[in-house]
Amino acid sequence: MFHPNRNRLAPVQQWLLDLLFVGLIALVVVQIEWPTGPARAVAVGVVSVACVLTRRRWPIPALLVGTAATLAEVIARAPATTLTLTLGVLMYAATRYTDRTRPWVLALGVAGVLFVAGMLVDAAQWWQLGTFALFAWIGGGAAVGDAARNRRAYIAEVTERARQAEQTREDEARRRVMDERLRIARELHDVVAHHIAVINVQAGAAGHVLRKNPDLVWPVLEHIRQASDTVLREIRSVIGVLREPGEADSTEPSSGLDRVPDLLANLTATGFTVAARTDGDARPLPAIVDLAAYRIVQEALTNAHRYGDGDAELTIAWTAEAVTVEVTNRIGLSRPAGPGGSGFGLIGMRERAAAAHGTVTTGRAPDGRFRVCATLPLHEPGTAHRYDTTGTGGEGDQQP
Repeated sequence: MFHPNRNRLAPVQQWLLDLLFVGLIALVVVQIEWPTGPARAVAVGVVSVACVLTRRRWPIPALLVGTAATLAEVIARAPATTLTLTLGVLMYAATRYTDRTRPWVLALGVAGVLFVAGMLVDAAQWWQLGTFALFAWIGGGAAVGDAARNRRAYIAEVTERARQAEQTREDEARRRVMDERLRIARELHDVVAHHIAVINVQAGAAGHVLRKNPDLVWPVLEHIRQASDTVLREIRSVIGVLREPGEADSTEPSSGLDRVPDLLANLTATGFTVAARTDGDARPLPAIVDLAAYRIVQEALTNAHRYGDGDAELTIAWTAEAVTVEVTNRIGLSRPAGPGGSGFGLIGMRERAAAAHGTVTTGRAPDGRFRVCATLPLHEPGTAHRYDTTGTGGEGDQQP
Protein backbone atom coordinates (compact mmCIF):
# COMPACT_ATOMS: atom_id res chain seq x y z
CA MET A 1 0.00 0.00 0.00
CA PHE A 2 1.25 3.50 -0.84
CA HIS A 3 1.95 5.78 2.13
CA PRO A 4 2.72 9.32 0.93
CA ASN A 5 3.56 10.62 4.41
CA ARG A 6 6.03 7.84 4.93
CA ASN A 7 7.77 8.67 1.65
CA ARG A 8 7.99 12.35 2.64
CA LEU A 9 9.67 11.49 5.93
CA ALA A 10 12.24 9.12 4.34
CA PRO A 11 14.71 11.89 3.28
CA VAL A 12 14.53 13.44 6.76
CA GLN A 13 15.31 10.08 8.33
CA GLN A 14 18.23 9.59 5.94
CA TRP A 15 19.73 12.95 6.86
CA LEU A 16 19.32 12.23 10.55
CA LEU A 17 21.18 8.94 10.05
CA ASP A 18 23.91 10.76 8.12
CA LEU A 19 24.25 13.32 10.92
CA LEU A 20 24.59 10.43 13.39
CA PHE A 21 27.44 8.93 11.34
CA VAL A 22 29.12 12.32 11.02
CA GLY A 23 28.92 12.76 14.78
CA LEU A 24 30.43 9.32 15.37
CA ILE A 25 33.23 10.04 12.89
CA ALA A 26 33.97 13.35 14.58
CA LEU A 27 34.06 11.63 17.97
CA VAL A 28 36.50 8.93 16.76
CA VAL A 29 38.69 11.52 15.02
CA VAL A 30 38.92 13.64 18.16
CA GLN A 31 39.53 10.69 20.47
CA ILE A 32 41.90 8.60 18.31
CA GLU A 33 43.23 10.48 15.28
CA TRP A 34 43.80 13.95 16.74
CA PRO A 35 46.68 12.94 19.05
CA THR A 36 48.61 11.64 15.99
CA GLY A 37 48.47 15.02 14.29
CA PRO A 38 45.79 17.66 13.67
CA ALA A 39 46.39 17.87 9.89
CA ARG A 40 46.19 14.12 9.45
CA ALA A 41 43.10 13.92 11.68
CA VAL A 42 41.32 16.62 9.67
CA ALA A 43 42.18 14.87 6.38
CA VAL A 44 40.96 11.52 7.65
CA GLY A 45 37.77 13.11 8.99
CA VAL A 46 37.03 14.99 5.74
CA VAL A 47 37.52 11.87 3.59
CA SER A 48 35.37 9.74 5.91
CA VAL A 49 32.54 12.29 6.07
CA ALA A 50 32.62 12.84 2.29
CA CYS A 51 32.39 9.09 1.63
CA VAL A 52 29.58 8.61 4.13
CA LEU A 53 27.50 11.48 2.76
CA THR A 54 27.85 10.30 -0.87
CA ARG A 55 27.47 6.59 -0.22
CA ARG A 56 23.83 6.42 -1.38
CA ARG A 57 24.21 8.30 -4.64
CA TRP A 58 27.60 6.91 -5.62
CA PRO A 59 28.11 3.76 -3.53
CA ILE A 60 30.89 2.17 -5.56
CA PRO A 61 32.98 5.35 -6.06
CA ALA A 62 32.61 6.16 -2.36
CA LEU A 63 33.83 2.66 -1.48
CA LEU A 64 36.79 2.98 -3.84
CA VAL A 65 37.78 6.35 -2.39
CA GLY A 66 37.50 5.01 1.15
CA THR A 67 39.54 1.94 0.20
CA ALA A 68 42.22 4.05 -1.48
CA ALA A 69 42.50 6.35 1.55
CA THR A 70 42.75 3.38 3.89
CA LEU A 71 45.34 1.76 1.60
CA ALA A 72 47.41 4.96 1.70
CA GLU A 73 47.31 4.90 5.49
CA VAL A 74 48.38 1.25 5.52
CA ILE A 75 51.31 1.94 3.21
CA ALA A 76 52.30 4.87 5.42
CA ARG A 77 52.31 2.43 8.38
CA ALA A 78 49.69 4.51 10.17
CA PRO A 79 46.32 2.82 9.54
CA ALA A 80 43.45 5.09 10.56
CA THR A 81 40.78 3.54 12.76
CA THR A 82 38.23 6.03 11.43
CA LEU A 83 38.72 4.92 7.82
CA THR A 84 38.58 1.26 8.81
CA LEU A 85 35.26 1.77 10.59
CA THR A 86 33.98 3.82 7.64
CA LEU A 87 34.77 0.95 5.25
CA GLY A 88 32.13 -1.22 6.93
CA VAL A 89 29.47 1.46 6.34
CA LEU A 90 30.62 1.96 2.73
CA MET A 91 30.57 -1.79 2.08
CA TYR A 92 27.00 -1.94 3.40
CA ALA A 93 25.98 0.90 1.06
CA ALA A 94 27.76 -0.66 -1.95
CA THR A 95 25.79 -3.86 -1.40
CA ARG A 96 22.50 -2.28 -0.35
CA TYR A 97 22.16 0.28 -3.13
CA THR A 98 23.50 -1.75 -6.07
CA ASP A 99 22.33 -4.92 -7.81
CA ARG A 100 25.52 -6.90 -7.47
CA THR A 101 24.72 -10.60 -7.02
CA ARG A 102 28.04 -11.53 -5.30
CA PRO A 103 28.74 -8.96 -2.59
CA TRP A 104 31.20 -11.31 -0.90
CA VAL A 105 33.53 -10.98 -3.91
CA LEU A 106 33.61 -7.19 -3.45
CA ALA A 107 34.16 -7.52 0.30
CA LEU A 108 36.93 -10.12 -0.19
CA GLY A 109 38.61 -7.91 -2.76
CA VAL A 110 38.67 -4.81 -0.54
CA ALA A 111 39.84 -6.70 2.56
CA GLY A 112 42.33 -8.71 0.51
CA VAL A 113 43.95 -5.61 -0.99
CA LEU A 114 44.38 -4.04 2.43
CA PHE A 115 45.71 -7.26 3.96
CA VAL A 116 48.23 -7.89 1.16
CA ALA A 117 49.46 -4.30 1.35
CA GLY A 118 49.80 -4.55 5.10
CA MET A 119 51.73 -7.83 4.84
CA LEU A 120 54.13 -6.28 2.35
CA VAL A 121 54.71 -3.20 4.47
CA ASP A 122 54.78 -4.69 7.96
CA ALA A 123 54.21 -8.43 8.08
CA ALA A 124 54.82 -8.69 11.82
CA GLN A 125 52.09 -6.19 12.61
CA TRP A 126 49.50 -7.56 10.18
CA TRP A 127 50.06 -11.26 10.76
CA GLN A 128 48.06 -11.26 13.97
CA LEU A 129 44.71 -12.68 15.01
CA GLY A 130 43.27 -9.21 15.52
CA THR A 131 43.94 -8.34 11.89
CA PHE A 132 41.28 -10.78 10.79
CA ALA A 133 38.72 -8.55 12.48
CA LEU A 134 39.12 -6.38 9.37
CA PHE A 135 37.71 -9.21 7.25
CA ALA A 136 34.85 -9.71 9.71
CA TRP A 137 33.98 -5.99 9.76
CA ILE A 138 34.02 -5.52 5.99
CA GLY A 139 32.34 -8.87 5.33
CA GLY A 140 29.72 -8.12 7.97
CA GLY A 141 28.87 -4.84 6.22
CA ALA A 142 28.43 -6.70 2.93
CA ALA A 143 26.27 -9.40 4.58
CA VAL A 144 23.97 -6.90 6.29
CA GLY A 145 23.65 -4.87 3.09
CA ASP A 146 22.81 -7.97 1.08
CA ALA A 147 20.19 -9.01 3.64
CA ALA A 148 18.60 -5.54 3.54
CA ARG A 149 18.58 -5.58 -0.25
CA ASN A 150 17.01 -9.02 -0.37
CA ARG A 151 14.37 -7.95 2.13
CA ARG A 152 13.54 -4.91 0.01
CA ALA A 153 13.31 -7.09 -3.09
CA TYR A 154 11.12 -9.60 -1.25
CA ILE A 155 8.74 -6.89 -0.01
CA ALA A 156 8.55 -5.42 -3.51
CA GLU A 157 7.80 -8.85 -4.98
CA VAL A 158 5.13 -9.61 -2.36
CA THR A 159 3.55 -6.19 -2.92
CA GLU A 160 3.48 -6.70 -6.67
CA ARG A 161 1.99 -10.16 -6.33
CA ALA A 162 -0.67 -8.82 -3.99
CA ARG A 163 -1.47 -6.08 -6.49
CA GLN A 164 -1.68 -8.58 -9.32
CA ALA A 165 -3.83 -10.91 -7.22
CA GLU A 166 -6.19 -8.05 -6.37
CA GLN A 167 -6.33 -7.04 -10.02
CA THR A 168 -7.01 -10.64 -11.02
CA ARG A 169 -9.80 -10.89 -8.46
CA GLU A 170 -11.36 -7.66 -9.71
CA ASP A 171 -11.16 -8.89 -13.29
CA GLU A 172 -12.69 -12.22 -12.26
CA ALA A 173 -15.47 -10.43 -10.39
CA ARG A 174 -16.23 -8.29 -13.44
CA ARG A 175 -16.22 -11.38 -15.65
CA ARG A 176 -18.60 -13.19 -13.30
CA VAL A 177 -20.90 -10.17 -13.27
CA MET A 178 -20.94 -10.08 -17.07
CA ASP A 179 -21.56 -13.84 -17.24
CA GLU A 180 -24.41 -13.51 -14.75
CA ARG A 181 -25.94 -10.62 -16.66
CA LEU A 182 -25.68 -12.60 -19.89
CA ARG A 183 -27.41 -15.56 -18.24
CA ILE A 184 -30.14 -13.26 -16.92
CA ALA A 185 -30.59 -11.77 -20.37
CA ARG A 186 -31.01 -15.20 -21.93
CA GLU A 187 -33.51 -16.25 -19.30
CA LEU A 188 -35.33 -12.97 -19.79
CA HIS A 189 -35.63 -13.73 -23.47
CA ASP A 190 -36.82 -17.31 -22.86
CA VAL A 191 -39.38 -16.24 -20.25
CA VAL A 192 -40.80 -13.14 -21.87
CA ALA A 193 -40.57 -13.76 -25.61
CA HIS A 194 -43.13 -16.57 -25.72
CA HIS A 195 -45.73 -14.69 -23.68
CA ILE A 196 -45.35 -11.52 -25.67
CA ALA A 197 -45.69 -13.46 -28.92
CA VAL A 198 -48.92 -15.02 -27.63
CA ILE A 199 -50.22 -11.60 -26.59
CA ASN A 200 -49.40 -10.26 -30.02
CA VAL A 201 -51.25 -13.06 -31.82
CA GLN A 202 -54.27 -12.90 -29.53
CA ALA A 203 -54.48 -9.13 -29.75
CA GLY A 204 -54.35 -9.29 -33.55
CA ALA A 205 -57.07 -11.93 -33.69
CA ALA A 206 -59.26 -10.07 -31.21
CA GLY A 207 -58.84 -6.87 -33.17
CA HIS A 208 -59.92 -8.61 -36.35
CA VAL A 209 -62.92 -10.36 -34.83
CA LEU A 210 -64.20 -7.63 -32.55
CA ARG A 211 -64.22 -4.73 -34.99
CA LYS A 212 -67.96 -4.48 -34.51
CA ASN A 213 -67.43 -2.96 -31.05
CA PRO A 214 -64.33 -0.85 -31.49
CA ASP A 215 -65.28 1.63 -28.80
CA LEU A 216 -65.08 -1.02 -26.11
CA VAL A 217 -62.17 -3.18 -27.13
CA TRP A 218 -60.10 -1.77 -29.91
CA PRO A 219 -58.09 0.96 -28.09
CA VAL A 220 -56.82 -1.48 -25.47
CA LEU A 221 -56.00 -4.19 -28.01
CA GLU A 222 -54.25 -1.76 -30.30
CA HIS A 223 -52.16 -0.54 -27.38
CA ILE A 224 -51.24 -4.15 -26.50
CA ARG A 225 -50.27 -4.83 -30.12
CA GLN A 226 -48.06 -1.79 -30.37
CA ALA A 227 -46.41 -2.40 -27.00
CA SER A 228 -45.77 -6.07 -27.71
CA ASP A 229 -44.32 -5.30 -31.16
CA THR A 230 -42.00 -2.74 -29.62
CA VAL A 231 -40.86 -5.08 -26.86
CA LEU A 232 -40.23 -7.91 -29.30
CA ARG A 233 -38.09 -5.70 -31.53
CA GLU A 234 -36.09 -4.45 -28.55
CA ILE A 235 -35.57 -7.95 -27.16
CA ARG A 236 -34.44 -9.28 -30.54
CA SER A 237 -32.04 -6.38 -31.09
CA VAL A 238 -30.50 -6.47 -27.60
CA ILE A 239 -30.63 -10.13 -26.57
CA GLY A 240 -30.12 -11.72 -29.98
CA VAL A 241 -26.46 -10.70 -30.10
CA LEU A 242 -25.86 -12.21 -26.65
CA ARG A 243 -26.83 -15.77 -27.50
CA GLU A 244 -23.86 -17.94 -28.35
CA PRO A 245 -23.74 -19.47 -31.85
CA GLY A 246 -25.25 -22.93 -31.99
CA GLU A 247 -26.80 -22.64 -28.55
CA ALA A 248 -29.94 -24.77 -28.30
CA ASP A 249 -33.16 -23.27 -27.04
CA SER A 250 -34.14 -24.59 -23.63
CA THR A 251 -37.54 -26.28 -23.39
CA GLU A 252 -37.44 -26.62 -19.59
CA PRO A 253 -40.13 -24.57 -17.86
CA SER A 254 -38.79 -21.52 -16.10
CA SER A 255 -38.19 -21.83 -12.38
CA GLY A 256 -40.34 -19.98 -9.89
CA LEU A 257 -41.36 -19.95 -6.26
CA ASP A 258 -43.70 -22.87 -6.96
CA ARG A 259 -40.57 -25.03 -7.24
CA VAL A 260 -39.26 -24.07 -3.78
CA PRO A 261 -40.74 -27.24 -2.19
CA ASP A 262 -38.71 -29.38 -4.61
CA LEU A 263 -35.60 -27.38 -3.72
CA LEU A 264 -36.23 -27.88 0.00
CA ALA A 265 -36.79 -31.59 -0.53
CA ASN A 266 -33.45 -31.92 -2.32
CA LEU A 267 -31.66 -30.09 0.48
CA THR A 268 -33.37 -32.24 3.11
CA ALA A 269 -32.17 -35.35 1.28
CA THR A 270 -28.59 -34.15 1.83
CA GLY A 271 -29.17 -33.75 5.57
CA PHE A 272 -29.69 -29.97 5.52
CA THR A 273 -32.96 -28.88 7.09
CA VAL A 274 -34.69 -25.62 6.20
CA ALA A 275 -37.51 -24.22 8.33
CA ALA A 276 -39.78 -22.58 5.74
CA ARG A 277 -42.51 -20.07 6.57
CA THR A 278 -44.91 -18.06 4.42
CA ASP A 279 -46.55 -14.76 5.38
CA GLY A 280 -49.44 -13.31 3.40
CA ASP A 281 -51.40 -14.68 0.48
CA ALA A 282 -49.40 -16.02 -2.46
CA ARG A 283 -50.34 -14.66 -5.87
CA PRO A 284 -49.14 -15.02 -9.46
CA LEU A 285 -45.91 -13.17 -10.15
CA PRO A 286 -44.44 -11.69 -13.32
CA ALA A 287 -42.18 -14.29 -14.86
CA ILE A 288 -38.93 -12.35 -14.35
CA VAL A 289 -39.80 -11.63 -10.69
CA ASP A 290 -40.77 -15.25 -10.07
CA LEU A 291 -37.52 -16.48 -11.62
CA ALA A 292 -35.39 -13.96 -9.71
CA ALA A 293 -37.04 -14.85 -6.39
CA TYR A 294 -36.44 -18.57 -6.93
CA ARG A 295 -32.81 -18.09 -7.98
CA ILE A 296 -32.10 -15.89 -4.96
CA VAL A 297 -33.64 -18.47 -2.62
CA GLN A 298 -31.65 -21.22 -4.32
CA GLU A 299 -28.34 -19.34 -4.09
CA ALA A 300 -28.92 -18.21 -0.50
CA LEU A 301 -29.78 -21.73 0.70
CA THR A 302 -26.84 -23.19 -1.20
CA ASN A 303 -24.49 -20.73 0.51
CA ALA A 304 -26.10 -21.47 3.88
CA HIS A 305 -25.56 -25.19 3.33
CA ARG A 306 -21.98 -24.74 2.15
CA TYR A 307 -20.70 -22.09 4.54
CA GLY A 308 -23.20 -21.98 7.39
CA ASP A 309 -23.20 -23.82 10.70
CA GLY A 310 -26.40 -25.77 11.15
CA ASP A 311 -29.85 -25.40 9.64
CA ALA A 312 -31.40 -22.37 7.95
CA GLU A 313 -34.68 -20.49 8.01
CA LEU A 314 -36.60 -19.36 4.93
CA THR A 315 -39.37 -16.77 5.02
CA ILE A 316 -41.44 -15.73 2.01
CA ALA A 317 -43.61 -12.70 2.72
CA TRP A 318 -46.29 -11.41 0.35
CA THR A 319 -47.67 -7.89 0.36
CA ALA A 320 -49.78 -5.93 -2.08
CA GLU A 321 -46.72 -4.35 -3.66
CA ALA A 322 -43.83 -6.80 -3.29
CA VAL A 323 -42.66 -10.26 -2.36
CA THR A 324 -39.83 -10.59 0.16
CA VAL A 325 -37.65 -13.66 0.58
CA GLU A 326 -35.35 -13.94 3.58
CA VAL A 327 -32.82 -16.65 4.41
CA THR A 328 -30.97 -16.68 7.74
CA ASN A 329 -28.44 -19.15 9.12
CA ARG A 330 -25.74 -19.38 11.74
CA ILE A 331 -22.35 -18.22 10.50
CA GLY A 332 -19.74 -20.92 10.09
CA LEU A 333 -15.98 -20.54 10.38
CA SER A 334 -15.58 -20.17 6.61
CA ARG A 335 -18.15 -17.39 6.29
CA PRO A 336 -16.55 -13.97 5.59
CA ALA A 337 -16.94 -11.55 8.46
CA GLY A 338 -17.64 -8.50 6.30
CA PRO A 339 -20.97 -6.75 6.63
CA GLY A 340 -22.06 -7.25 3.07
CA GLY A 341 -19.95 -10.07 1.73
CA SER A 342 -18.07 -10.03 -1.56
CA GLY A 343 -18.55 -13.54 -2.96
CA PHE A 344 -19.58 -14.19 -6.52
CA GLY A 345 -22.86 -15.77 -5.35
CA LEU A 346 -23.85 -12.54 -3.62
CA ILE A 347 -22.97 -10.61 -6.77
CA GLY A 348 -25.24 -12.90 -8.78
CA MET A 349 -28.13 -12.39 -6.33
CA ARG A 350 -27.77 -8.62 -6.55
CA GLU A 351 -27.74 -8.76 -10.34
CA ARG A 352 -30.89 -10.89 -10.44
CA ALA A 353 -32.69 -8.61 -8.02
CA ALA A 354 -31.69 -5.55 -10.04
CA ALA A 355 -33.02 -7.20 -13.21
CA ALA A 356 -36.42 -7.48 -11.48
CA HIS A 357 -36.23 -3.89 -10.12
CA GLY A 358 -35.66 -5.20 -6.60
CA THR A 359 -32.97 -5.04 -3.95
CA VAL A 360 -30.89 -7.51 -1.94
CA THR A 361 -29.29 -6.85 1.45
CA THR A 362 -26.79 -9.23 3.03
CA GLY A 363 -24.84 -9.25 6.28
CA ARG A 364 -25.05 -10.03 9.96
CA ALA A 365 -28.44 -9.75 11.59
CA PRO A 366 -28.76 -8.30 15.13
CA ASP A 367 -28.83 -11.85 16.52
CA GLY A 368 -25.45 -12.63 14.92
CA ARG A 369 -26.84 -14.81 12.14
CA PHE A 370 -26.10 -14.25 8.45
CA ARG A 371 -29.09 -12.79 6.65
CA VAL A 372 -30.00 -12.52 2.98
CA CYS A 373 -33.12 -10.47 2.31
CA ALA A 374 -34.47 -9.71 -1.17
CA THR A 375 -37.44 -7.47 -1.89
CA LEU A 376 -38.92 -7.74 -5.38
CA PRO A 377 -41.80 -5.51 -6.54
CA LEU A 378 -44.83 -7.24 -8.04
CA HIS A 379 -45.03 -4.60 -10.76
CA GLU A 380 -42.38 -2.69 -12.62
CA PRO A 381 -42.23 0.84 -11.18
CA GLY A 382 -44.54 3.21 -13.02
CA THR A 383 -46.31 0.55 -15.12
CA ALA A 384 -48.80 -1.17 -12.82
CA HIS A 385 -52.59 -0.77 -12.96
CA ARG A 386 -52.97 1.26 -16.12
CA TYR A 387 -56.16 -0.47 -17.23
CA ASP A 388 -59.05 -2.14 -15.50
CA THR A 389 -61.52 -3.22 -18.20
CA THR A 390 -62.87 -6.28 -16.38
CA GLY A 391 -63.37 -4.90 -12.89
CA THR A 392 -61.23 -7.68 -11.40
CA GLY A 393 -57.87 -6.02 -11.22
CA GLY A 394 -55.23 -4.04 -13.02
CA GLU A 395 -53.35 -5.02 -16.11
CA GLY A 396 -50.36 -6.13 -14.06
CA ASP A 397 -52.50 -8.79 -12.33
CA GLN A 398 -53.69 -10.51 -15.50
CA GLN A 399 -52.25 -13.80 -16.70
CA PRO A 400 -51.73 -14.32 -20.46
